[in-house]
Amino acid sequence: MSAGEDEITAWFARQKELSIADFPIGIGDDMAQIRLGAESVFVTTDMLLDGVHFDLRKATLEQAGYKAMAVSLSDCAAMATIPVAAVVSVGLPASFGQEQLKRLHAGIISAGDKYGCALVGGDITSWNTENPFAVSVTMLSRKSENEPVTRSGALVGDIICVTGSLGGSGCGRHLEFEPRVREAMKIAQTVRINSMIDISDGLSSDLSRICKASGVGAVIRAKLIPISQAAQKGAQPLESALNDGEDFELLFTLCQQDYRRLSEAWDEPTAITRIGCVTDSGKMQIETSDGRLEDLRAAGYEHLNNYGAPD
Repeated sequence: MSAGEDEITAWFARQKELSIADFPIGIGDDMAQIRLGAESVFVTTDMLLDGVHFDLRKATLEQAGYKAMAVSLSDCAAMATIPVAAVVSVGLPASFGQEQLKRLHAGIISAGDKYGCALVGGDITSWNTENPFAVSVTMLSRKSENEPVTRSGALVGDIICVTGSLGGSGCGRHLEFEPRVREAMKIAQTVRINSMIDISDGLSSDLSRICKASGVGAVIRAKLIPISQAAQKGAQPLESALNDGEDFELLFTLCQQDYRRLSEAWDEPTAITRIGCVTDSGKMQIETSDGRLEDLRAAGYEHLNNYGAPD
C-alpha cells in the first residue's frame, strides 16, 4: 500500500471497531484473520489493472493470470500462512472471448498449483466498450504450525532481513516472480519472526509500514542491500532497490539470537540478507556507502497518486 492508501485504510479501520475475539487481525495487515470457533481463516484480496500492473500489449494473458494469483499468494507468505483456495473476478473488454479467458485461466492455475491453492469460483463481467481489463483475486489461507506473523511485532534491537534481491521489477521480473510461500513457512518454523511483510511497493515504503505498525525506527545499510542484476544495469541501482516495488520478497525482523540460528540452519537457494536493525528512534534512516546516516523517506509506489488525502 502507498502513503495515500495507508491513510485511507487507517480511516476505514477507525470507522468501526472490530471484535478482537472474532477478528484477531483486522484492517491494515497483509491478510485479515477471521476466527470460526476453534479455527481461523485468513483472507486477502488484490485488484490488478491492465496498463497499471501489467500491459497486455506486451504481456500475455497467461502472465497476467499468473501474476494476479501470485500477488495474493505473496500475502499468504507475508503472514506465513498456508494458501487454501481463491476466487477470481474479471472485468473484460468487449472484445474478449472464451479463448482469452482460457489463457488467463491457465496462468491463474499455474500459480495456484505450485502451492496447493485451488481456484474454486469467481465472477465474469464485461464492459460494453473497450475499457481496460481488470482481474481481482480473493485468497483464503489457514494457520500453519507457526503463529501468523503481522507487521506490528518488531522490537528494538531486532535484525532486519530480506529474501532474494531487490529492484528492477520493470524489466519483467514482476510478471515471473515466485511468491515466497515455502521460504516463509521454513523461516517461521525454524525461528520466531517478530514482524514481516512482502515487498510490494518498495523496501522504503514497506519498511515504513513495519516501523509505524510496531512503533519503532530502523537503520538499514546501503552496502548490505541485495540489488538485483536488473537493477544494477540501471542508472540508480540503490534507488531502484529501495523504491521500485513489486519485488514480492519477504522483509522481516527477528532477534539477534534467532538471526544467528536461522543463518546457521538456512540451506535454501533463496538468499536471506541482513540489511539493518530496528531502533528506538521512531524514524527510518539509511547508512550511506560513505558511512553517513541519513533519513530515509518512504518513496515506493503510490497507488492513489490521483487522489488527495482523506478528510
